[in-house]
Order: sequence, then C-alpha cells, then structure tokens
Amino acid sequence: MDWKELGADHEINQVLNHKHLGNGSIVLFHNDAKYTPEVLDTIIKGLKEKGYEIVPISQLILRDNFEMDHEGRQRKTVKAS
Repeated sequence: MDWKELGADHEINQVLNHKHLGNGSIVLFHNDAKYTPEVLDTIIKGLKEKGYEIVPISQLILRDNFEMDHEGRQRKTVKAS
C-alpha cells in the first residue's frame, strides 16, 4: 500500500503487523513510493527482529511439486506412499 502515500508510520505498521505476514511472505515495494526510502531500514530491522530472514525471491519460488493455498502461498506437495 506504499503507493497510497499514507505516511511513514502507516507503511511500517502495514508491513510489520500485517495479519498475513509469515514465512515465505513476499513484500512488494514500488520504486516511486514516497516514504519507502525513509522506512525501508526500519522495516528490514523489524522483520529481522521478528525472526524473518531476507532472501532473494528465487529462494522462495518452488518450481516443482507444489500447490497454492487459499492465500496464494506455495506449499510443497506431499507424495502419498
């Protein structure tokens, strides 16, 4: 929601306290968002304090044996034995 320019505090809160924030979350920032350059360091520190690791998107995308859940998250498909 950075493109709505609702303020630095709103942007920080929107990311760090989002109800769907979890392992594998992809956080999108727009190049021309007004407050993102000023809050990005705070957001990254906040995510790390919550135990999240910042990784390239290539490490998040499953290419084989996956399904999508109702929130759009990829889950590994468990093969029945």
